[in-house]
Amino acid sequence: MKSVCRLFIFLTGICTLSRAYAVSSEDSLLNRLDAVLAHKEDFVNKKLSRINAIKHELNGVAGAGGKYQVYQKLFDEYKAFSYDSAYSYSKKLMAIATQLNDPLKIAKAKMDLGFTFISSGMFKETLETLNQIDVSLFPDSSKIQYYFLKARSYFDLSDFDRNSDYTSIYNPKGISCIDSGLRICKPGGYEYLELEGLKELRTQKNDAGLGTYVSLLKLHHLTPHDFAVNACCLSYIYEIKGQHGKSLELLIEAAISDIQSATKETVAIYNLADILFKNGDIDHSYVYIKQAMDDATFYGALQRQVKISSILPIIEAQWISQIEHQKKLLYTYSFIITLLVIFVLVFAWIIFKQLKKLRVADELIKAANITLQENNRALEELNRNLSTANKIKNEYIGYYFNINSIYIEKLENFQKSIDKKLSSKRYDDALATVKNLNLENERLQLFHTFDKVFLRLFPDFINKFNALFKKEEIIPVPEGQLLTTEHRIFALIRMGIHDNDRIAKLLGYSVNTIYSYKNRIKNKSFIPNDEFEDRIMEIESV
Repeated sequence: MKSVCRLFIFLTGICTLSRAYAVSSEDSLLNRLDAVLAHKEDFVNKKLSRINAIKHELNGVAGAGGKYQVYQKLFDEYKAFSYDSAYSYSKKLMAIATQLNDPLKIAKAKMDLGFTFISSGMFKETLETLNQIDVSLFPDSSKIQYYFLKARSYFDLSDFDRNSDYTSIYNPKGISCIDSGLRICKPGGYEYLELEGLKELRTQKNDAGLGTYVSLLKLHHLTPHDFAVNACCLSYIYEIKGQHGKSLELLIEAAISDIQSATKETVAIYNLADILFKNGDIDHSYVYIKQAMDDATFYGALQRQVKISSILPIIEAQWISQIEHQKKLLYTYSFIITLLVIFVLVFAWIIFKQLKKLRVADELIKAANITLQENNRALEELNRNLSTANKIKNEYIGYYFNINSIYIEKLENFQKSIDKKLSSKRYDDALATVKNLNLENERLQLFHTFDKVFLRLFPDFINKFNALFKKEEIIPVPEGQLLTTEHRIFALIRMGIHDNDRIAKLLGYSVNTIYSYKNRIKNKSFIPNDEFEDRIMEIESV
């Protein structure tokens, strides 16, 4: 069978080429269920670890009362996990309760024993045990559990007998137990909704039951097992109302919760397998019905094993029939693929010969492309530089004519003033006018005009210049100035004037002074000296 499974898995991969599946929420949930099912042993091991930890508590418990509490914890862990262990601890609870001569504990132990009987399908023993309990001993919370368990016993017995004569006897008794529980429940609480939903389910009030179970599943304190049980009930109502998609999704979620909580006393995955089989999903149905049988066998639920055994052979037969059909398809596909491989090999040989010829041409084209790309990059860089130079040229031509016109106008005014004073023989005034001519102020005015024009072309120059220095080495610009002498030297360099002699003449300094300024600035920067001016030239204009 294992070899057949491997063949089927391989076959499924091949046949995927000929089929297309629509991605839906059901597909996504089934994938999630498969992933959870693959790790089911991890969840069981966590459960067993928790049980072992509780068992270790017995080593530190001396009195019978303390043992009773630990046995109760162990029973709660086992009751939906293993019938034999749950039955064993329910008997131990009974023995301790009898030893303590505590009527309430004895009654609770009997109710636990009844739970194990009903879970294993022992209906007669369940009702006999529950009928021995004096319900008046219980607080309301325990009474509610008692009535729910007794109602479930009657309903399960009715379903098992499948006889209308006995159904008409057991169903009313179950409804009567539910009514007794509802009378002491707080309306709107979990217990109330659980009882009310079960009653509506058994009396076929599906619309009312739908609202009750929807409200119940919205409660935040549900355990995974509680969710799974009530989700199965709501799924049944959706199925009856023809909402098959919602019904299937709830069953999948219930099955996931059961696996994650290591619950073996479950019906969700069995119902899911049954529905998927009817929908034609044989693959998933087979996996899930096998899991349902494993769970029933592990727990020891005899009635569930009988029920599962009624459809397991049918699903298994369909699964094997499907595998045989897929094997035939596999042989057909293998023959077709073999022919295709032969054609591919022939075409590959032809293409290989052509590729050898094309490879040489391709190498030549690549080399030509690389050369063209390098030339294009060089042209782009040249164009950018020419564009920048053109902008600078246009701006400074305007600046040159403007500043010359200003100085020509000043010279004309100066000439007129001197001529007038000399004509009127006011030689002292003429001499005073000449002496009052402030060339330094004119030079500062020239620098100020240069700075304005330059910063209009390079508005980020100071920020980019300062970015080349550590914070403590940044050169501040004095208030009232646009550029310092240091900034102005490198502004001229950015304009394309690299000769120290020309820079010195333009700024009115000696060549040594310019050289000293440049070295001092470069030494302050964290940029290597031989790269500093290149970084200045990278500052872009607007």
